[in-house]
Amino acid sequence: MSRPSLFGSPLFLGFDHLEQMLDRVQKSADGYPPYNIEQTGETRLRITLAVAGFSMDDLQITQEDNQLVIRGRQRDDSEGRIFLHRGIAARQFQRAFVLAEGIEVEGAWLDNGLLHVDLRRPVPEVRVKTIQIATRGNGAPQRPVVSQVGDLPPAPLNGFRNREG
Repeated sequence: MSRPSLFGSPLFLGFDHLEQMLDRVQKSADGYPPYNIEQTGETRLRITLAVAGFSMDDLQITQEDNQLVIRGRQRDDSEGRIFLHRGIAARQFQRAFVLAEGIEVEGAWLDNGLLHVDLRRPVPEVRVKTIQIATRGNGAPQRPVVSQVGDLPPAPLNGFRNREG
């Protein structure tokens, strides 16, 4: 039995890629390593992962489309050592974060077993388009006209043009 689609409504057009991204992230959400996400400014975020025992050479950060992927792989240094108890796991991990459109990775650093990744979320630019309604002459469809706000003279506040305009 398949689960119902999150964006199954016919009113959500073109959102199927979001559902695919959510499925990918859900598959990689095992809880290791633990992490924090904090807002450090009005348009800034920081992801902090607890990566004790990992060196900078053991960590890799990549951005694949709108997905930030952090991978860790420790070298096996147990050769020649005898452990009476081994409670510190030396395991690899992959943690993925889905980034909204336009979010930029500013940098990353490792400090006292914590990996910090700083992100910047730009303020979105408001875009308004006016779509003119074309008439059909002799049954032949005309191509619709879409223009940017600056291309047309301003419309009155009520949204309708008066007869003189």
